[in-house]
Amino acid sequence: MEIRSLADTDFDTLYEAFSQAFADYEVQINGAQLRRMLKRRGFDARLSFAAFDGDRIAAFTLNGIGNYDGLPTAYDTGTGTLEAYRGQGLATRIFEHSIPYLKEAGIGRYLLEVLQHNTKAISVYRKLGFDVTREFNYFSQEREAVDVPAKAFQSPYTIRRIDTRDCEEVSGFWDFRPSWQNSPESIARSPEDFVSLGAFSGEWLIGYCVFEPASGDITQLAVDKGFRGRGVGSRLLAEMLRLNEAGTVKIVNTDIACETVTRFLERRNIPVRGRQFEMQITL
Repeated sequence: MEIRSLADTDFDTLYEAFSQAFADYEVQINGAQLRRMLKRRGFDARLSFAAFDGDRIAAFTLNGIGNYDGLPTAYDTGTGTLEAYRGQGLATRIFEHSIPYLKEAGIGRYLLEVLQHNTKAISVYRKLGFDVTREFNYFSQEREAVDVPAKAFQSPYTIRRIDTRDCEEVSGFWDFRPSWQNSPESIARSPEDFVSLGAFSGEWLIGYCVFEPASGDITQLAVDKGFRGRGVGSRLLAEMLRLNEAGTVKIVNTDIACETVTRFLERRNIPVRGRQFEMQITL
């Protein structure tokens, strides 16, 4: 089994391996969805690696590369092993193989997220030296089942499209730092895939959201602390639902310490479906 970079691997080969590795997952994604995911998460084929059995990919780790909190960081966009090759420790071998290349590229930290019920993977990551840094909730609901109160449509706030890069105040609305895939850097990699909406009281921005209409993924949603409890979040959610092209709504990686987000989403009948650990290691 040879481990090497994915720099010379075409997308179709990569997608085939990805599909086979995650064939037993409840949610499947098509090629267009994988392309969007890789772009958003900063996938770098040169610094991503796979174990090859001849010309066939047996296991892989797709690394995103970027700055996170001002530090050059690698992010595990997807690690998978095809069923016939499981139990051989390939994921560990790929990770260990990648470290010298990541360090040479100036990467100082490696970041990942893992479902909390995936105890086997968590055990592997702990043995490799990863520590849990945060816990995240994952919410989802069928679009038609989301409960938006009628009064949200009669609110006095104006909703219009914004460019969050021009709105320095939005980070002041946050109760927690967005995860890698929801970060401003991630959004900036694929601006054409997102819609950003601002809620205004007169000309004063009091809340905003960023979402991906094609997937129903709400990436960021926050309200000025002085305007919470006044229907601003519900008004933004109502507009997102109107523009949503997907059959579901999902909000991934909200910090479980942020009870305001949890309460808001559960009141709108968007329940917690699972939890993840954010884990990282200094290289």
